[in-house]
Amino acid sequence: MNGINISGIQQIGIGVANMHQAWGWYKKYFGIDIRVFEEAAPAELMLPYTGGKPRTRHAALSVNLQGGGGFEIWQYTDRIPEAPKFKLQLGDFGIFSAKIKCKDIKATYDWYKLEGLNVVGEICKVGDKELFYVCDPYNNLFQLVSASTWFKDEKKLTGGVYGAVIGVTNMQRSMDFYKKILGYDKIVSDQTDVFTDFKAIAGGEGKFRRVILTHSQPRSGAFSVLFGDSQIELVQALDRKPEKIFKDRLWGDLGFIHLCFDMTGMAVMREECKKSGCPFTVDTGDSFDMGEASGAFSYIEDPDGTLIEFVETHKLPIVKKLGFYMSLRKRDPKKPLPKWMLFAMGMNRAKDIEFVP
Repeated sequence: MNGINISGIQQIGIGVANMHQAWGWYKKYFGIDIRVFEEAAPAELMLPYTGGKPRTRHAALSVNLQGGGGFEIWQYTDRIPEAPKFKLQLGDFGIFSAKIKCKDIKATYDWYKLEGLNVVGEICKVGDKELFYVCDPYNNLFQLVSASTWFKDEKKLTGGVYGAVIGVTNMQRSMDFYKKILGYDKIVSDQTDVFTDFKAIAGGEGKFRRVILTHSQPRSGAFSVLFGDSQIELVQALDRKPEKIFKDRLWGDLGFIHLCFDMTGMAVMREECKKSGCPFTVDTGDSFDMGEASGAFSYIEDPDGTLIEFVETHKLPIVKKLGFYMSLRKRDPKKPLPKWMLFAMGMNRAKDIEFVP
């Protein structure tokens, strides 16, 4: 869409009960170790999803410099975050699993098994990619999927977020949404079957329509070389009636709370989403101070209520120790940042974060 540029998946939001403990696990096993920001403050603008009142929280955004999107790790501090009131099953509406970029599927699988992680099923091939699943200690499921594009070699087995597996009710309606609003216009695969890799997942024994989407054009923009390409995997259960993953719960409760896209052209996106029948449900307007960073953010819902966030970054810490912050408001929105500048974010490595079981 003219006037809008999406540079990639910035992060996936994960609601947890202990932010630093969860971050330590994601750092150790997914290499999510660059602290972009960390802040303890009220979430005052998410009222439609936080019971109509501000909630205090502690959140951090962290990335893996090998490439891919980051994690926004989010913990309520004024209430105990709630788990789903039922056992989640594949096809339930919302973000069921996060996709993680993987350099070497076999080596990663063997490492996780050796570490005693909750590896779900075996390595399978879906289309032209190998994948397997692992569940973190907090009941979040991750799909490790082979990827070939990387930003920086840090000798890690994985990168960051490559996409998400999302449960839907109406496949064509959802495909149209992710194509028109987010640019996922290329169908990698579209199959209806009983899938081998699904069988090990809760609720995965049945018949599903499974569509994997990507974008036909490379992403552009400030962080596009870091985020890289991505996939959206839509899953529709055909022989049972799924539940909404966040039924009777608040945004920020346990689980995958949103999928966030870095972009420019928020004002144009606001109008396009309104015309398309998915108006902004949260909108910060021109700019919003997030402590060490600033920008504008907004939320929309996909046809089944899954939360999609847009962030237009205005200021970002590059090397916080040296007070080096980057203003992005006057840059060409399609021009990537110099690689040296993104490499410099390595000085923000979260050495103080370790996993303690």
